[in-house]
Amino acid sequence: MAAFEPIDTAITIVGVLAVVLGLVAYLILAERKVSAWVQDRVGPNRVGPGGLLQPIADGGKMFLKEDIIPSHVDRVFYLLAPSIALATALLALAVVPFGSTVAPPAPQASVAAFDQAQTDYRSHYSFAIAPGLDVGILYVFAIGSLAVYGIILGGWSANSKYSLLGALRSSAQIISYEIPLGMSVLGVVLLVGSLNLEAIIAWQTQPGHYWFVVYQPLAFLLFLTAVFAECNRLPFDLPEAEQELVGGYHTEYSSLKFGMFFLGEYTHMITTSFLMSILFFGGWTLLGIENLLGEHGIGPAILKLVILCGKMGLFIVFFLLVRWTIPRFRFDQLMNLAWKVMIPLSIINLVAVIFVGQFGWSKWLLPPVSIGLIFVAGWLSLVWNGSVTVPKRAVRKLPPGLPAGVTYAGR
Repeated sequence: MAAFEPIDTAITIVGVLAVVLGLVAYLILAERKVSAWVQDRVGPNRVGPGGLLQPIADGGKMFLKEDIIPSHVDRVFYLLAPSIALATALLALAVVPFGSTVAPPAPQASVAAFDQAQTDYRSHYSFAIAPGLDVGILYVFAIGSLAVYGIILGGWSANSKYSLLGALRSSAQIISYEIPLGMSVLGVVLLVGSLNLEAIIAWQTQPGHYWFVVYQPLAFLLFLTAVFAECNRLPFDLPEAEQELVGGYHTEYSSLKFGMFFLGEYTHMITTSFLMSILFFGGWTLLGIENLLGEHGIGPAILKLVILCGKMGLFIVFFLLVRWTIPRFRFDQLMNLAWKVMIPLSIINLVAVIFVGQFGWSKWLLPPVSIGLIFVAGWLSLVWNGSVTVPKRAVRKLPPGLPAGVTYAGR
């Protein structure tokens, strides 16, 4: 593991927090601009040139707005919930690389050789707050899963049926989708032999190796879908369904506490976008372009930083476009998709990776298996007419004499 340097770590933490919090403010502006573009509207354009100062105005309003705490809430947990939602999102960023990194050294034949490898490793600066953590992915998933406590406490402490329903939906949704989220990454872990994120990037940079999206396209699709559910983004934003639950779990929140929930949500989007770039798209690699300025020095480090952040930005844009492309799922469809479709596919994909690794077969057997599973799943959906995620129900009229329009669902 990398040596702990208090000054370097403090500077990195301050820099990451400043960039992330500023980026979140402008992601909200980007969300509004993209929604306006999709809906053929103008969008925010009054504050500053082209509306670029709108986030500053919104932040000032958020800080100066009256902080109302309803009399019927459980005050302790009501105040604690937004802090948990934001803290867990920020803590998950600690081990996520955001630029050039060097993989930790592998075990050596002797102690002296290992000490020398450790010295060489520590001489390189890695763009991460806590580099070299051997359980990096496990740490991100463990901390990220704690975010559900903020939502549950916020919904329960509000003493509102709408908030409580949103919190219950969120708990069921996040717990369900964490299973395919984790299982889709296990194939990557088995091929690399490490949970360390820097080691996963290094594996994809080795000669003869390619990005994991090439070897496991199905795993990437499963991870991408599960990430949308984990971030409460459309079409999986059931915990905040405004047409049904007013505002969902944050109905009773306003002012800065309301902003903290959304700060955590957008920070989670940034973290998961970095993870998708690292796990499946090679991190800071880009078809050899990362080596145009050499391998060492400030220039190559900045270029790798730009490449990785650019990939993250493309995933963020994808998040924003999907919001206005796919309608919201029903809750039964959401659960059926996780348990009846994504979990079985992730298990089969994992078994395929295990067979390839155990018997020493070529990794190029994995792409046909993944693509075949995608086509088989689509074919079964057509054969069953979508009955796995949309159960068929025949709607029949009730006996005469009842009010017009009253029906019931029967088999």
